[in-house]
Order: sequence, then structure tokens, then C-alpha cells
Amino acid sequence: MKQRVITAICLLAVLAVVVWQINTPILLIAVAFLSAVASGEIMKCAKVENTFIRVVGIIFSACFQLFASARVLEPWVSEAAWGKVIGAVPNIVYIIVLSLVFFLAMLKNYAYTTFEDVSVSFFASVVVPFGFSIFIRLRDMFVDEQFGIYLIFYALICALATDTGAQLTGMAFGKHKMSPNISPKKTIEGAFGGLVVSMILNAVALTLYNKLANSVIPQNMATLLLAMVLPTSFLGMMGDLSASVLKRNFGVKDFGKIFPGHGGVMDRMDSSPCLLHMQLHLLQPNYFNLLKEGIPYEKNISFRFNRFYRNTEP
Repeated sequence: MKQRVITAICLLAVLAVVVWQINTPILLIAVAFLSAVASGEIMKCAKVENTFIRVVGIIFSACFQLFASARVLEPWVSEAAWGKVIGAVPNIVYIIVLSLVFFLAMLKNYAYTTFEDVSVSFFASVVVPFGFSIFIRLRDMFVDEQFGIYLIFYALICALATDTGAQLTGMAFGKHKMSPNISPKKTIEGAFGGLVVSMILNAVALTLYNKLANSVIPQNMATLLLAMVLPTSFLGMMGDLSASVLKRNFGVKDFGKIFPGHGGVMDRMDSSPCLLHMQLHLLQPNYFNLLKEGIPYEKNISFRFNRFYRNTEP
């Protein structure tokens, strides 16, 4: 327990630095690091023996974040300049090239490289970093950058508050196992407790945002965000259980050991990227509806005009 607390304090300190510099490439560096480590953890747990595939997959996972947004390198590189670079070649081309590289590596070393190794490596090198890239996409998606940052914390609260609330409630009141074959310590009572904690903390966070931020979230959007808390938190729990299934299949307790007492990156972040991705697609059409209703552009949150997000201003 002492080790877990010390690690948690260190992680909070690092998080504070990232938040302080969230509008700089510090966020890119942090997300690229987490993405690369998470990809490496999955391939290691799956016992992918082909070193070439593992190294290429980890590098691709980190570099994937460079294509998340045209603003990802500001102020080092301007949005216009980097936008031309990442817009020159469709992203699908890079994925096709990676697939060919993996396939050729399998053919060259077929004696100890299976198709399953390539499939897991492709998942770890494309799907996982895409999930992590949502941190950057949400930050840069709106004219009001504070709201993008709030959405990141919204998803993190849904994931971490649900997990922590479920653990504490389960320890105090848990009697009925939710899925004993997958995760013996999770209980139905703990799950309900986690959902309640997530709802309370998100309501507090929303209230604080409206009081402290430069812009106020419109009432219908605030209602949508609160209505999304329960399904989003539930999805987070399902993501956590899905990660537990993977660990059972791999025969490991944790994905990694980078965070002493907490496991690896995937152990801490197994549901957050999925929740962020859901937000990205649920909130986008709702904001278009707000703009059509004639809500003043200057006083409310609006989409950035950026062809890489396929959004337009009114």
C-alpha cells in the first residue's frame, strides 16, 4: 500500500506538470511515451519474439501522435506548416506500409513469427496509439481550449473515479461477485458505488468549470455531459474487464511494472482512451446543433476551423 501511495503521488506531480504545459508539445511527449510503453507492454505479454516487429511497432506507436493534430507541435512548428506536412499523405498510407513491413518480417522469420504475433502487434501499434491520440484531438478540437482540457479530465474522472469508487465500496460492502472468473475482486455493490462516485465528482467538476473557466457550458450541453456519465463510466468498467480478459489469456497479473504498485500503463489507462474516443464522436454533432441554433460564437464553445477534423465554423 505504501508503494502504491508513493507512486500515486509521483504520478500526480507529473500530471500537474503536463496540465501546466498542456498547450505545448509537452502533451505530445507525454502521450507518445504512454502510447509507446502501452504498445510494448501488449506485445511483451503476448510473447511476440520478433524483435524487429516489436521495435518498429513501438516506434510507430509513438510517432502516430505526431499526426493527431495540426497544432501538436506549437509553438515549435506552426499549425499551418505542420498541417501541410501531415496533410500531404493520407494516414491510411502509413498504416498500409506498417502492415506490409510486419507481413514481410513474418515471411522472413516465419520459423518464430506467427500470424497471431503480427495481428497482436498490429493492434498494439495502430489501435492502441489511436486511442491515446484522442487526448491531443480533444485538446485541439475546440476554439475554447479550456473546454477541450475539461473533456480530458471528464473522461479521466469517469474512468479513475469509477475504478477507485468501486474498489472502496466493494471492500466495504461487496458481497456479490460481478465476474469471478475474470476479476474475482470486483463486486456488483462496488460497481454501483463506482458509478455513484463518478456521477458526484463529475457534477462537482462541471460546477467548478462553469465558475472558474472563461466560458460557460450551455445548459443543453451540460445536461448531455451529466447524462453521459453513467454510460461512460459503465463503458469504462467494461474496458477494465476486457483488459482483465486479455491478461488472463496472456497468463499475466499486470501488463507491466513501470508504475510500482500499480502495474503498467495499460493497467492504469485501459479504459480512458476508449471513453475519450466516445466523447469525440458524441459531442461533435451536438455542437453543430448548438451552432445552428444561433448561439453566439464568441461567448460559447465552438469547433476549431481545421480541415483535419472535418469541422467548419458558422
